[in-house]
Amino acid sequence: MQEINLQFNHFLIKDDEPMLYHAGLRQTFPMLLEAVTKLISPPSIKWIGFSHYEVDECGALNDWLQVAPKAQAVCSEVGAIVNMTDFAIRPAYAMAGNAVLTTGKYSYRFIRTPHLPHGWDAGVMFEETNKTLLCSDLFHQNGNVADITDKDILAAHKHSMLEFEQGPLMEYTPYTPHTAKLLYSLADLEPKTLATMHGSSFYGDCGQALKDLNVVMKEIWGNGD
Repeated sequence: MQEINLQFNHFLIKDDEPMLYHAGLRQTFPMLLEAVTKLISPPSIKWIGFSHYEVDECGALNDWLQVAPKAQAVCSEVGAIVNMTDFAIRPAYAMAGNAVLTTGKYSYRFIRTPHLPHGWDAGVMFEETNKTLLCSDLFHQNGNVADITDKDILAAHKHSMLEFEQGPLMEYTPYTPHTAKLLYSLADLEPKTLATMHGSSFYGDCGQALKDLNVVMKEIWGNGD
């Protein structure tokens, strides 16, 4: 089996109602808890966000809900109904498409992105104050890379996708008739930063990067359509 070297990024946003975006794997919960403790008191976390139901996104959700007794998962309506009603130890906050969650000085617009990057329940959050797109697995890059960069990340992402195509993770992101529309709608938000789950986050012309991502995805997974 091909070895894939991935780093996992988690975003802690300090506000009146702090948010942890990406709960992480259960096995890495102690490590992440220790890191969060250096920044804030973990029981003060109010929101735990994620794009879709997958272990690196929300595997340790219930561990966080136990540490932070007032915390609540925040996800898509589909995710809340289909997954969180059974998985989470208390009800999730379900967001409809284009709904906004305000946590104090920051506001998060929820964008439904079914099957982008994965899953019927997928969605992303756009923090409107700093114009940061919490974009989950989009633009993932394999290997040990900088935390954030203004250099091109698309070339590294394309290389990583081609690496995945050679192993059991092939076609892990579908290219559907809706993919281009979804990516262009994210570009229209004009984000200033792309906060990625795996690899470097990016600041620069994020709108163009999202449009270019459509070209790369169509080339690799579009089946010539």
